[in-house]
Formats: sequence, C-alpha cells, structure tokens
Amino acid sequence: MKSWQAWNNRLLIALLLGAASAQASAAPVLSVSATPNPAVRGSTVDLSVLIADVSDLYGYQFSLSFDPSVLRATGVTEGAFLGTGGSTVSGDGGIDNAAGTVSFIYNTLVGPTAGVSGSGTLAHIRFDVIGVGTTPLTFADALFLDSRFDAIDVRIESTPLQAVPEPEAYLMLGVGLVGLAALRRRRAG
Repeated sequence: MKSWQAWNNRLLIALLLGAASAQASAAPVLSVSATPNPAVRGSTVDLSVLIADVSDLYGYQFSLSFDPSVLRATGVTEGAFLGTGGSTVSGDGGIDNAAGTVSFIYNTLVGPTAGVSGSGTLAHIRFDVIGVGTTPLTFADALFLDSRFDAIDVRIESTPLQAVPEPEAYLMLGVGLVGLAALRRRRAG
C-alpha cells in the first residue's frame, strides 16, 4: 500500500513539474494591435506589431498581407523594442498595395551583444483605409533569431481589422430615408 501511495506521489510531482516547465517555456507570441479598430473609411490606421514573452531576441523578419481593397500601406517604421539592446539596422523589402503585402520587414541588433528579452513593439505600419469590410492581417516569412543565430519558435496570433463607412454616409442615408418618408406622406395625403 505504501509503495503504491509513494508511486502516486512521485507521479503527481512529475506531472506538476512538467506542467510548470511547459508554462515557463511557452513560445513567444507575435500579434498586431490596430488603432483604431474598427477603422473608418477615409482615415488612417496605425498597426503595431507586437512580441510578447521573448528571450534573447537578436533579429527578426516577417511579411504581412492584407486586403488591398480595404487598406493601402503607406509606411513602415521600426518599433522601440529591439533598440533597447543597442544599435539596430532595420528596413522592409517593399510595399505592394496591388498584392496587399508589406514584404520582409526586418530588424537586427548590430555587433556582438546579447539579445533583448521581454515584450514590446517590433514595428509600426501605417495604412490608409480605402474600403469597407474586414481584412485579415496575415504573417508570412517569419524568422526570429537569438544572439547565437538559433531560431526562436514564435506563436502567431492574427487579428482581423474591420473598416466601416464614414459617419457622413450613415447621415446621408438617414436624411434620404426621412425625405422618402416625407414624400410618401405628401403623396398619400
């Protein structure tokens, strides 16, 4: 009986330690935050590309795709996160609004230094809202490296952006409906 109980206790401890180490080594998360979301057609949207819970990040690259009938990319700037570790070099491979892509956004620390750990903003992408609808914001070509140039596994979370008509469009629709109702009353009376 005692050996069975001791075995159960060891199994329980092993399971608890395994669960704790799995939580401690959870993959960093790559995500986006759009301001504002929903966005109004005719306005601009600032998209922040965020990393959470990363250790020893030395450099990264990724591409982002979007619906070109809803958004038009106008610029990419470096986020502050990687720069906290020293000098950086950043850029992008280009914006293709016809295809709906911003290709090979990259940033890397320069020289022999440790990578950055924690959470923060990797990049900012500015969009003009040119249409109405919901567009997925999809990552591709993602590569994250530590200071030994080993790959860091990153979990990607995708959040869609919703674009809505300008408030004036709703106002004009409402005025038109009121006018139609008045015209119907006049003809009926």
